[in-house]
Amino acid sequence: MNSGLEKGRAAYQVEAAELLEELESSLLELEHTPEDQDLINRVFRAMHTIKGSGGMFGYTAIEQFTHEIENVYNAVRDGKIKIDRKLIDLTLEAGDHIRQLLKDDENTSQSASDSREALTRQFLGFLPNSDHGVTELSGQDKNKGEIPASGKDVSFYSIYFAPKAEIFHTGTNPIFLLQELCEMGRCEVIANTSRIPDLDTIEPESNYLSWQIWLYTEQDVNAIRDVFIFVEDDCEISIEKSPSIIPDDIKKRFPELEISKPETPQQEKTAPVKEHEEPQSKIDKAAPAPSGSMSSIRVASDKLDHLVNLVGELVIAQARLNQISQARHDTEITFLAEEMERLTNDLRDVSMNMRMVPLGALFQKFNRLVRDLARSQNKEVDFIVEGGETELDKNMIEKLNDPLIHLIRNAIDHGIEPDAMRMIARKPKKGALRISASHSGTNVLIRVQDDGAGLDPDKIRKHAIERQLISPEAQLSEKEIYRLIFMPGFSTKNEITSVSGRGVGMDVVLRNIQSLSGVVDVESVKGKGTTVTLRLPLTLGIIEGLLVKVEQDHYVLPLSSVEECVELVNHNGHSKNQSRLIDIRGHAVPYVRLRDQFNLSGEIPNIEQILVMQINGERIGFTVDEIIGEQQVVIKRLGKMYRDIRGLSGATILGDGTVALILDTQQLMELAE
Repeated sequence: MNSGLEKGRAAYQVEAAELLEELESSLLELEHTPEDQDLINRVFRAMHTIKGSGGMFGYTAIEQFTHEIENVYNAVRDGKIKIDRKLIDLTLEAGDHIRQLLKDDENTSQSASDSREALTRQFLGFLPNSDHGVTELSGQDKNKGEIPASGKDVSFYSIYFAPKAEIFHTGTNPIFLLQELCEMGRCEVIANTSRIPDLDTIEPESNYLSWQIWLYTEQDVNAIRDVFIFVEDDCEISIEKSPSIIPDDIKKRFPELEISKPETPQQEKTAPVKEHEEPQSKIDKAAPAPSGSMSSIRVASDKLDHLVNLVGELVIAQARLNQISQARHDTEITFLAEEMERLTNDLRDVSMNMRMVPLGALFQKFNRLVRDLARSQNKEVDFIVEGGETELDKNMIEKLNDPLIHLIRNAIDHGIEPDAMRMIARKPKKGALRISASHSGTNVLIRVQDDGAGLDPDKIRKHAIERQLISPEAQLSEKEIYRLIFMPGFSTKNEITSVSGRGVGMDVVLRNIQSLSGVVDVESVKGKGTTVTLRLPLTLGIIEGLLVKVEQDHYVLPLSSVEECVELVNHNGHSKNQSRLIDIRGHAVPYVRLRDQFNLSGEIPNIEQILVMQINGERIGFTVDEIIGEQQVVIKRLGKMYRDIRGLSGATILGDGTVALILDTQQLMELAE
């Protein structure tokens, strides 16, 4: 397989995966509003696009399979079939099968073939008797060239399609795209051959043709764009709705134009392309392009990560330049260092924002999980998503999937009660599961909240004692009892099911969130419900830190958690074992001396600095010898030998080339306790 075709197939796999996500989302919405014609059209278009481009890149099994589904939803659009739960379940199952075909690169096993045939027979069972024979896949539809008498508005389009010379190298056949356009309605295609060179200079594997297409159809401009969705970067495309200039010979071939007579031409794309003339631009700014399409480019994530790494190295180099300028007291170098700092900060912000992704796409993936899990337990659950526009580093979003799945499973299995119990508790029959996201300073808060039975502190304590996780004499606050559910092996389930009972879920959540430098907090009211809050930094690459010094060693604490700094005056007789409490405006605040925590020798200064921080809703201080100041910190991972040392989350390189350890204040607080 040539590299061009491999590239095309890779692009198809990515786009098809996104279309399947859109398909699943549309189907779950359609389950609640089965008469929504827009949702039906979205399902049809997703299947149609997957089918058309699947054949183009050699995915014949996907092409044939989705063709049958497309027939069914075409009948749904025409009002011959009503949407019901059975059809939606079957279509969701078909989407899973297509994902498997993409993952296994056209799985040709007998079991996969049998599964596909079984699904196909079930889809054919939905078709009216007269439509059962319409299952053969061909390049043209039976109704090609005709406008269905459905009463919808029809429009006339002028389309210019000019593939690049190397289009064939990606395995693309432009004829398939032209056929797909012609299936949308009445169509005239005119080939432009002016770019074909002499035979002695022609390249057999290059394309020299472009096409002018005139299309009379019920479809909107988005449906036409979808035809070119996989080749838009390899072509010049112009689409104009109700063109103001139509050649006389074209008017004669479309007598319907005399009947429709549009009053005001509506420009959807660039001005119509005259024969032998290239379009001015690929996309017309006046066209209401769909979200995320045609106005952005796709960049491989590893390239983006490499860019952020380079920006991190630039931040370190810029810190070194600042240090040199301060040491030399040279006005010109100082000016240059300040300008470099401004540019570096801007570049840092831009590069980090490029990796920021809305959480809504991740949250929407859980719709299917909630639906299937609730149904398997005979529960009704209303899944509510809020704050989907909140953005987070894409690398962190990828690692959030498993923890959130565990939390959602626990909420449905442990939290939300069966119907009978909810009736006794005078709650609505349908349980509520809410997932929300919001910004809090330089952090993002993600909450998973249910209106179920809530946590029972007595039951949790009893199970922890039975499993010898705590001693019977242990005196724990309610908040400390809630933290027990994160201990390895803890579970209040007496039986093991496919959902829970093995005691690994919440332990996984805590470890995964802590690996992201995040914090997990639990709040619960018995009989009312439980809220689990994840507090995460916006990004793991570059953070704002506070540089401090103890003896000759430098440390960095996250600036976002620092509330204030106070002085601690040491007196004679001060002991390491003395109670670590300081009075701040009438409130006793415990503090941890980093010198003692890291077993550093040397004399304690007469005046130490206490950094008061807010961690998990509690105030705690960390005592240091000296505060250097705020600094941008590029986080470097620790080596294998140091990765499991508690209290450290990474390291950074300072401007003078020395290394400073980045402290994990959450773990330091736990160690002190």
